[in-house]
Amino acid sequence: MRLTPNQQRVIRQAALDCFGPGAQVTLFGSRVDDSSRGGDIDLLISTDITNIEEIIRAEIDFQLKVQRAIGEQKIDLLIDYPGRGQHPTIFKIAERTGVSL
Repeated sequence: MRLTPNQQRVIRQAALDCFGPGAQVTLFGSRVDDSSRGGDIDLLISTDITNIEEIIRAEIDFQLKVQRAIGEQKIDLLIDYPGRGQHPTIFKIAERTGVSL
């Protein structure tokens, strides 16, 4: 995994702070592969929040919190929540190939 222990800690804590105590974070994509270089930070966050406005606010807060703590990084978020109607294929890929933080 190509995230430092500090980056992992910051991401986990920001997810808990922004998406609630039940939030789960999965890293997927190129940052999971130690032999790759570069790439953005691809995350799947599962939350118990169901209100779309709250989810959007949590996503913005999460991005700000992580950027302030670890510096400017390209972070792509997938957010799963109860009642989400569509799950594009990328969700299955993230669940199958990802690493829990």
